[in-house]
Amino acid sequence: MNTTQLTPAQHAILAYALEHTGGKIDWFPDNIKGGARKKVLDGLFNRALITTDGTDWFVAAEGYDAMGRARPAQAPLDADPEIEAAVTAAEAAWARDASTEQAKPSTRENSKQAEVIRMLQRPEGATIAQICNATGWQAHTVRGTFAGAFKKKLGLTIVSDKAQGGERVYRIA
Repeated sequence: MNTTQLTPAQHAILAYALEHTGGKIDWFPDNIKGGARKKVLDGLFNRALITTDGTDWFVAAEGYDAMGRARPAQAPLDADPEIEAAVTAAEAAWARDASTEQAKPSTRENSKQAEVIRMLQRPEGATIAQICNATGWQAHTVRGTFAGAFKKKLGLTIVSDKAQGGERVYRIA
């Protein structure tokens, strides 16, 4: 089922390329000139419907799908023993590095993020106000850093406690 919506110009350009030039985009409707051509190409490229070899534009596999056409068959590549050996060695090195990597946050030691992490690792933890004073950040920036950089990007678990009548204290679990 084709769910990609194309403008009439995009449809015409892709259809012509598929029917007449083996997927190479070298024709545009008469009313698409100059900057309009660039916008149409940018729109197709941003949606991964076309690709480039640096000089020319070609319909990508996704462009064939959007037009409801079968993707062209690709000729099998001949394996180069030197490249295969280099790839195997690189993959083995990556696997070794990944298995010996320690689970620590990837942040510069002298950054504000590193300072906040150190504050959160203390036994007493840190309050939003303490972090704001140490970094100069506003409270919403601190909370956003917890959710974005620390939880999502660094994979840290932030926990909080609030004593009766006291401020909420945050820690890294």
